[in-house]
Amino acid sequence: MQVVILAGGLATRLGERAGSIPKALLPIAGRPFLAWQLEALRSSGFSEIVLCIGHLGGQIRDFLGDGAAFGVTVAYSEDGPTLLGTGGALRHARPHLAPRYLVTYGDSYLPFDYSAPLRDLEAHPEALGTMSVFENIDAWDRSNTEVSGERIARYEKGATDAALRYIDYGAIALCRDVIAERPVELAFGLDQVQSELARLGKLRAYVATERFYEVGSELGIRDLEAKLAAR
Repeated sequence: MQVVILAGGLATRLGERAGSIPKALLPIAGRPFLAWQLEALRSSGFSEIVLCIGHLGGQIRDFLGDGAAFGVTVAYSEDGPTLLGTGGALRHARPHLAPRYLVTYGDSYLPFDYSAPLRDLEAHPEALGTMSVFENIDAWDRSNTEVSGERIARYEKGATDAALRYIDYGAIALCRDVIAERPVELAFGLDQVQSELARLGKLRAYVATERFYEVGSELGIRDLEAKLAAR
């Protein structure tokens, strides 16, 4: 199984804390965040990693290398001088991608079986993606997803609507061809892809039962450190 980690963001919400270090390497409970994330992915059966890097990406290469020290194999895809957005970075990484793969973010820690969305997609060849969601009801962030049965009925980032009870959990399984037709080097967000697949009725829902964690904000870092300490 293959997982793509989108780790090229600028970490603007963290100010000076992330001024000279990428979010993926922020010290969390005594270890770089990426070490915690790789541990969780390995426990779910992933050993093939593709890292999409940009801002301060050289530090991630220096830390992780070929992945052998963490029991994984790693390929890198670098945005270059122009940031491509989450969707554009994924399109840029296409030469590395398996026919079906999982995508997650370089600042997300998800206490669930990361392989579940990928296994769900493999079991439903009529779909083009399976997105993990959490019934959030605006609790941890603004909800953005409407679920109907086993399908994502609507994904609308930034909307305010009572029907949007769920939130994108931070891990989505995709077919490689979903982004293949988009122009190379075009900057766009992965959320655009998710919205389009939902409109086409081709995006399945996998419901996670425990809240997500992230290191993109000071509150998120405190919550995750408390979670890891309790573990």
